[in-house]
Amino acid sequence: MHVNFLAHTYLSGCNEEIIVGNFMGDYVKGRNYMLFPEQVKKGILIHRDIDTFTDLHPITRRSKQLIASRYHKYAGIIIDIFYDHFLASLWDRYSNLPLNEFVNRTYDLLKRNYGTLPSAIKRWFPTFLENNWMMAYSSVEGIELVLERMSANTSLPDHAGYAVEVLSDQYDVFRAYFLEFFPLIIQFLEEKYDIEITDQRSGYPES
Repeated sequence: MHVNFLAHTYLSGCNEEIIVGNFMGDYVKGRNYMLFPEQVKKGILIHRDIDTFTDLHPITRRSKQLIASRYHKYAGIIIDIFYDHFLASLWDRYSNLPLNEFVNRTYDLLKRNYGTLPSAIKRWFPTFLENNWMMAYSSVEGIELVLERMSANTSLPDHAGYAVEVLSDQYDVFRAYFLEFFPLIIQFLEEKYDIEITDQRSGYPES
């Protein structure tokens, strides 16, 4: 399960259906993606490629090693959250659209396409909106709250305090890893899928 919704949304570019497909990618298994419209399918495939590229990349592996002693196989989830934090905190490097506006437009877009979302997402979607999930990772305090909620409702181990401590102690290291990694995944997706990610400043779908 990948929970870096901000990164997945940003890495979709400006097409509304691609954004929807990318958002729900974890909940469409196997060849079931073929059941959706063409651009939604593209978004699901982009989601899968983001996950694979991230999981296998040496920079991500180095990041995971910093927290693996407690999180083990769940280390990737924590790094997803950390990377969303750095995308949020460094947002102005990647978009001229204010972060809050980008997030609110994303919420509006997802609400417009609610009928397309898998039933599993529909069950937690109201809570996702109510807790402003996509903005929660922008602060370290928000990360701790999210991790506490996740450990209470999923199989994620309850080490929220440890994760935040490691992030605080190694903040500059994680930040440097993110800054090295993120341009690489942007380039990979733009070249493979012929989408504009870095040029979405004014083209992001309006509500």
